[in-house]
Amino acid sequence: MEETKEFADKSRIIIVTGMSGSGKTQACRYLEDLGYFCVDNLPPVFIPKFVELCTHAGNHFNKMVFVVDTRSREFFDDLVQVLDDMDKGNQDYEMLFMDASDDVIIRRYKETRRRHPMAPSSRISDGVARERARLESVRGKATYLIDTSNMSKAELRDKIKLLFGKTDGAGMNISVLSFGFKFGMPMDADIVLDVRFLPNPFYVESLKHKSGSVAEVAEYIREKPVTQEFLKRLDNLVEFLVPQYVKEGKSQLVIAVGCTGGMHRSVFIAKHLFDLIANNGYTVNLEHRDLMKNDVWEV
Repeated sequence: MEETKEFADKSRIIIVTGMSGSGKTQACRYLEDLGYFCVDNLPPVFIPKFVELCTHAGNHFNKMVFVVDTRSREFFDDLVQVLDDMDKGNQDYEMLFMDASDDVIIRRYKETRRRHPMAPSSRISDGVARERARLESVRGKATYLIDTSNMSKAELRDKIKLLFGKTDGAGMNISVLSFGFKFGMPMDADIVLDVRFLPNPFYVESLKHKSGSVAEVAEYIREKPVTQEFLKRLDNLVEFLVPQYVKEGKSQLVIAVGCTGGMHRSVFIAKHLFDLIANNGYTVNLEHRDLMKNDVWEV
């Protein structure tokens, strides 16, 4: 049974921003479910004062979320300066940047029939372009980036819980993700491994429709000399890197492993990394992003 500590001794301040239509409102709801006090569409200049007031109010306001985006119009331009001031004042905060591809955002706006905040009387695509340019400087300050283009609500909820469910600051969240290059690279990856040089079971008829998690597929990949040499070098690299990221104080590490379709080689290597990292005592999550987008008969 999982134990939850309702209020942490250390405060946690999260600033949520990003593209309109990327899921900020939904993310905020999930953060509220985790016990965060959420303030939506607050002009950035008021954030430091609001934090001060909440701090004096006691532990009930230790977990705060501020949703700041282009709806605040000219006030939004103050955000970078406010963040710089918070950095200079040693005020800890985390920024969650929500994003999605332009075509997905446009489709979502068409489905809801809402006006884009930066294109109230023109095409949605114009507003998306203006907003993306305006957010460029803020995006570079993000602690976390979530791309919801291919995410269901349940997947977003699980991602929010993974990142912000623990409020005691303990440990680092490590995610190992397999993906297919033909479906696009994951935007939130810290480390990307391209394993398309490994032998491909796709061209073996008996293995073609089985994933890299199936024993005979895994053995086919593992037994090749190039795979064995790669795994030795990869293990040494990961066992060196992870403690360095922990030492630096990084709160999240995403290791993405890609092959052509995200079904065989990347799945096998991702599972290998998951086991390696877990056996070294770290909390780690494994996700096969594109596995079921293929013609899979056996997982």
